[in-house]
Amino acid sequence: MKKLNLIIAAAIGIFLFSCSQVPLTGRNQLSLVDDAALQNEAANAYNQFLSDPSTKVISRGTDAQRVSTVGNKLASAINRYMQANGFGDKYNYRYQFTLVESKDINAWCMPGGKVAIYSGILPVTQNEAGLATVMGHEIAHAIAQHANERYSQMTLAQAGGGILGAAVGGASQGTQQVIGQLYGIGGQLAMLKYSRNQESEADRLGLIFMAMAGYNPDSAVTFWERMAAAKSSSGAQPEFLSSHPSDETRIAAIRKLLPEARQYYTGGKLK
Repeated sequence: MKKLNLIIAAAIGIFLFSCSQVPLTGRNQLSLVDDAALQNEAANAYNQFLSDPSTKVISRGTDAQRVSTVGNKLASAINRYMQANGFGDKYNYRYQFTLVESKDINAWCMPGGKVAIYSGILPVTQNEAGLATVMGHEIAHAIAQHANERYSQMTLAQAGGGILGAAVGGASQGTQQVIGQLYGIGGQLAMLKYSRNQESEADRLGLIFMAMAGYNPDSAVTFWERMAAAKSSSGAQPEFLSSHPSDETRIAAIRKLLPEARQYYTGGKLK
């Protein structure tokens, strides 16, 4: 009992002194892993992914150019906003946008802005606005530091197992565990299964980010409708939708978020 009480007390102390706040939403979150170290390990894992023989990078052509164009618009808009609103260099990520040949309907963004778009999702995105919906959502996971939060939650739950010390200090072992356990290393990376609350938060931030970049956030509704249709026609759940809210719930929630996002689209909430 005494040991349990000590663990609980330690957990409370860690929670109180290891909280951060998500930009724009203001939500407090648990953050036990040094973000700079996490970004460094993510960059290493991303490079491993790109150099793996099973990864076929598409670097030329209209599709690759579209991914680059949309990604750079999003990155530029997000960086400008963060700098103008007192966030300093914390979110000044070294973005990288890569189109990967794959039939999978998928996309992801690692900590620090390392983004991969799978060619299988392009028939669903159809245009720049659709692509901005996807990329804005995935970048939102990185800006909101959801990988750090998810691993911190897992680590705290296993505090008695000795993992906590390495993770909290941002030591190499701890940050490697974050990437290794949440994303996987080598070949086609496994997606981190975010919680539904994190997915909803990424939807909200993603709408704002695409609006900042000059894309009408109303386009997100038609994209998610196409995504729902693609799921229905294939009879299988795309990896991109794993752990996400149901189609009806998500689209209804996005409609409610549009008035906020439109303010960024018209410049009303930009500095």
